[in-house]
Amino acid sequence: MTNADDRPGERKRTGKPQRTGLDPVLERNIRIMDLRRQYEARTASFGEKLADAITRFTGSLAFVYLHLVMFGFWIVANLRWLPGISPWDPSFVILAMIASVEAIFLSTFVLISQNRMAARAQRRNDLDLQINLLAEHEITKLVTLASAIAEKLDVRTEADSEMPELKKDVAPEAVLDHIEKIDPTK
Repeated sequence: MTNADDRPGERKRTGKPQRTGLDPVLERNIRIMDLRRQYEARTASFGEKLADAITRFTGSLAFVYLHLVMFGFWIVANLRWLPGISPWDPSFVILAMIASVEAIFLSTFVLISQNRMAARAQRRNDLDLQINLLAEHEITKLVTLASAIAEKLDVRTEADSEMPELKKDVAPEAVLDHIEKIDPTK
């Protein structure tokens, strides 16, 4: 059986980072993204932190168990199944009102958290798009360079007929226009 000290990428108890086998650039990128998440968590407003905390708690089994106990007791007591306890809500109107108000507030907190997550996802999507466009541009330049070298050395390949198309940069707005034209949901 292995322990945490034996697994790649784990820290030994000394606190010194161990070799993970990952490329140093990848390790750096992971560290940077983790630092970014920490920064976003630190700079969130009190309301956002509160909404996230409430959403985390309401999405836990502890929340379910708490409600099972509270509502279960309320129902059992008001059905007169517990001797010595007088019913205080025999029609369950108060319980229904409490549950309704709780649902309104919980759904609001969940929506606040989802909006923040959607905004973060949108920023990541924008970053992905920019990186992909940059990579595509760089690959286009490499294809142009490789084509020029092949032409200079008089090397012919099956891909020669595709070279004019491969040497063109992609126009993202044209691709989006085409997707929207063929996608009936847009």
